[in-house]
Amino acid sequence: MSENKVDQLLARLMEATGVSSQSELARELGINRSGITHARNKNHIPDNWIVKLFRQFGINPQWVDTGQGPVFIKPGQAGDAPDNAFRRVPKVAARLSAGTGSFDCDDAVTEHLSFPRAWLARKGAAASMVAMEVFGQSMEPLIREGDTVLIDQSQARIMAGAIYAVGVDDTILVKRLEKHPDALVLNSDNPSFSPIRLDYHSLDKVRILGRVIWSCREYR
Repeated sequence: MSENKVDQLLARLMEATGVSSQSELARELGINRSGITHARNKNHIPDNWIVKLFRQFGINPQWVDTGQGPVFIKPGQAGDAPDNAFRRVPKVAARLSAGTGSFDCDDAVTEHLSFPRAWLARKGAAASMVAMEVFGQSMEPLIREGDTVLIDQSQARIMAGAIYAVGVDDTILVKRLEKHPDALVLNSDNPSFSPIRLDYHSLDKVRILGRVIWSCREYR
């Protein structure tokens, strides 16, 4: 059975637009999900999809077809990424504690941060990302009080040593995680803070909110 080229093209379109599923891509195109299924069955992407994505995002049609050349182009200014090459990620009022725990769990959106869609697609599922501010000193010097972190909520599978946003009972924390056979250990980068060890009987109180994939610092 020959390889379906449409699958390759769809993967490129999802990478460039920063979407995480074909259903979300269909929404960006303004079509029904069945339209993508139809295109896959016919092994052909309609030309008007490529035109629309070029106009909306500046995606290079040649790159879509061959994987060669710049991902984005701008009419008259080749190589410049248009504004629509960026995706806005919500930042919520809740704060992550780099300490003993935060009860500030307000999920109201306070502002949006813009990131390149292609970069988000490489990092994870853009539609599942949220930004939060950190307070406390337990993750210093890497993450300091007042920093903003970007969390991919789709990445809940624990990778040893990675940094996660973790809910424990009614508190939310930012910690490095280590999964042991009989416990989950929440480690801090700051040696002044002792590890938090949650044994097997306490694991039902734990929620892995997502993996921290980026942080930034605003100087005040």
